[in-house]
Amino acid sequence: MKKPYEERTDLEKIQSQWHKLTGLHTREEWSAAIVRAATAAELAANFAIRNEFQSRSSFKPECVNALLRWANGLAGKINNLLIPLSTGEKRHKGIKRLKTVSDEISRKRNSIAHQGEFSDEDDAKAVIEQTRTFIETLVQLYEPEFVLKDKKR
Repeated sequence: MKKPYEERTDLEKIQSQWHKLTGLHTREEWSAAIVRAATAAELAANFAIRNEFQSRSSFKPECVNALLRWANGLAGKINNLLIPLSTGEKRHKGIKRLKTVSDEISRKRNSIAHQGEFSDEDDAKAVIEQTRTFIETLVQLYEPEFVLKDKKR
């Protein structure tokens, strides 16, 4: 039996979202695949933020979860939590370099979710590849062996 989603770790949730988007992409549901990719990117940001808090504070998980909800979205998490939290750390420059790609992922996701725009195959491929790069680069700052696994068909 599968582990319930709410009991999965951030890394397991990222991989679950990635599997789901692979299926959506295969069924030519381009816009939905982009939204799932953005969700996976946001989960990667959650993972990084939790690691930053864990390494330098004694905040309870409930407090960190409240901050993650407050930050609201990938851009909010990167700009309001992860970049400030990582200041002075070796990872900071790498995280700041990811800001541009996170802004692009957020922009595309928000145009679908909030303006009802549709995407085509080329859009989906581009955003999914950007997202793969974002997720793997960010997560590998904390878990160097992490690689997204594509769904077996």
